[in-house]
Amino acid sequence: MRKLLYIFLLLSLNFVFSSKVSAQIDSISNLCSGYLKPPYISDGQQYSALLNGDEIAEFHATFYGGSTYRIVGFSGLQKGNLAITVYDQERNVLFSNKDYDNIPYWDFKFNSSMDCIIEAKIDSKNITSGIAVLLIGFIQ
Repeated sequence: MRKLLYIFLLLSLNFVFSSKVSAQIDSISNLCSGYLKPPYISDGQQYSALLNGDEIAEFHATFYGGSTYRIVGFSGLQKGNLAITVYDQERNVLFSNKDYDNIPYWDFKFNSSMDCIIEAKIDSKNITSGIAVLLIGFIQ
């Protein structure tokens, strides 16, 4: 009986924690979506990661030549909490929002298709941990 109670307690805690995280991701995602209004259309993906301290989340995306894109990223409900860096496959920096006070979005266009690496990191000056959420949109 005691073992059953222990398992029930663990499952309850897991449910409560996952519900809270899911609600937090939804709130941050809604904030990001505010920057993907027409003419931008979301690519349908939501990139998210729980980050603590100096941890870095790495995401991969393909951008097609001739299309205009927007990357939007937040951690928490305030602007400036998330540092985003976009690299090409050789790890050459294409953009870093650190150069622009961690602006939450960036618009760009490539001349040819390119696979990119997107890194997201919590700005430790503002917060020490949080959920990073990135959305990518394009103009159709």
